[in-house]
Amino acid sequence: MKRAPVLAICLLAMFMGVTGGALAQGAQPAPPDKSADKPAPPYAAQAPDSDDSSVRAPVLRVTGVEVMRSAHAPPLDIVHVWGVSSTDSWDEPELVPLTHTPSGDGVLELLFVARSPGEAMDPTPFGTLDAIFVIEPGHPYKAIRVRGASNSVLLNKMPGYVEAAAPKQDCTKCVGKYFVGKGAASPGGVASGDIVKEEDLGANVRVIKASEGVTKLDMDPNRLTLVVGDNGRIELAIWD
Repeated sequence: MKRAPVLAICLLAMFMGVTGGALAQGAQPAPPDKSADKPAPPYAAQAPDSDDSSVRAPVLRVTGVEVMRSAHAPPLDIVHVWGVSSTDSWDEPELVPLTHTPSGDGVLELLFVARSPGEAMDPTPFGTLDAIFVIEPGHPYKAIRVRGASNSVLLNKMPGYVEAAAPKQDCTKCVGKYFVGKGAASPGGVASGDIVKEEDLGANVRVIKASEGVTKLDMDPNRLTLVVGDNGRIELAIWD
């Protein structure tokens, strides 16, 4: 994935507003809204609008974190994060701080979230998303950790850059192939191209066998549900 030049990102951050936000040294969380009985934490999923069933959720996997430092005053640190979503229908990515103070080891914890489709979807190629977050001068952070739904990426040098691998299998061609769970042996005499390994999916996988019922109708946009027939072949794949 190509990354925008530092100057372009700086201009975007300072004049158009960043996707995430800014943290000042010693900043404290905003006081709770007394009008609400129980204010939600900043990383809680938002309630859907009356005409929109989509909600904000962690992206499937973080694939890269970069921190760039501006060359001119004020010396801002700009966090640029990219990753993949379960389908290509996610949008409005942003970085949300899990806390406004560093952890015990000086790490700033961020959660990479976006707006999910809000409904079950057939597999598509993974979506590609990126967001930025600006940290103000004089911050106390020594490292950045960004979490997605299935992984976390730690950058322990600022400025610096680190990448993580995307999942191998988006399941757009899973139907009709043999499913092999984690730790299970592949069926004999079957070509590798006709096998889907659970560890290659990079997601929370729910397997429903032909003889099983469905106990819950809960939704999880980062969960891949596979219906597997008695012969071990995948009959249906859906992100739900």
